[in-house]
Order: sequence, then structure tokens, then C-alpha cells
Amino acid sequence: MTRFAIRVKPGARRDFVGGDHAGALVVAVKAPAVEGKANEAVRRVLARELGLRSRDVLVAQGERGRDKVIELAVAPDGIEDVLAALRQR
Repeated sequence: MTRFAIRVKPGARRDFVGGDHAGALVVAVKAPAVEGKANEAVRRVLARELGLRSRDVLVAQGERGRDKVIELAVAPDGIEDVLAALRQR
């Protein structure tokens, strides 16, 4: 199991994963922060970027805020390197 911090930017022009905000990975999603739509979009976008199923990406903390902790039920090999590369985008 792997956990990491993200900073969500809801209502963005496009879905995008990349960048760093105080040590957290930045995840921009088109979905608004209403009725869990942004959380679902975050799970979907991160899953696509990491090559996982969206059900394997969980919001462990921060359901209602922009700062969240993500938990991966199944972490691919080299996930720390992938996350570091995404932060450098």
C-alpha cells in the first residue's frame, strides 16, 4: 500500500497530473468540486496516469478539501520514481 499527498485544482480547463505544491502532487480536473464529482475525477485521472484501475485509487483523507491523501490499493513497481517524475512536470 502506498500513500501520497495531492493538491487538487477543480474546474480546470483540462485534466492534468503534474507539478508540485508544497511537496504534494498537483492534480487538475475539469470536474467541479460539487457532490463528489472532483473526487471521482481525481481517482479516474490518477488511475489513468499510473496505469491502474480507478477502484484501486482511494481518497484516504481530505474528501472535502483541496489537499488530499491518496492511497493506492495496488502500487506498481517504481511508483516513487513515477510520482517524483510527475512532480517535476
